[in-house]
Amino acid sequence: MNNSTFNPQNAKLLYRIADAADWQQAQQTGFFASADLSAEGFIHSSEPQQILETARRYYAGRADLVLLEWDEVALAAAGVRVEREWVASRGEAFAHVFGAVPLGAVRRTWPFGADAAGQFTLPAGLAGATKSE
Repeated sequence: MNNSTFNPQNAKLLYRIADAADWQQAQQTGFFASADLSAEGFIHSSEPQQILETARRYYAGRADLVLLEWDEVALAAAGVRVEREWVASRGEAFAHVFGAVPLGAVRRTWPFGADAAGQFTLPAGLAGATKSE
């Protein structure tokens, strides 16, 4: 994962707000997996415009998170299925990743967490990517 040479315009990217412990485990095992994979059979993921609302709803006050960016094409190449499924409570479809994510599909990572006021802010490289078309 080299944040300086990856060009996000050339890929279909998905995002995961992760516990730091899950990311540390991934670096040891070579695959990212979280509790939702074993509990629900998939890993919840977001499109860029969904990140901040997801953070606000499910990670309020947390400062110990990591934002992962993964490449959907690399997931498919590794045999990991991605499906967009409608989530009625949010009124939109979300990408669900049906398998552990190989580290080779992770393109960039950022420390991520709420500030002192409890607000989340996207990393500088994503700030312009959240506009819906």
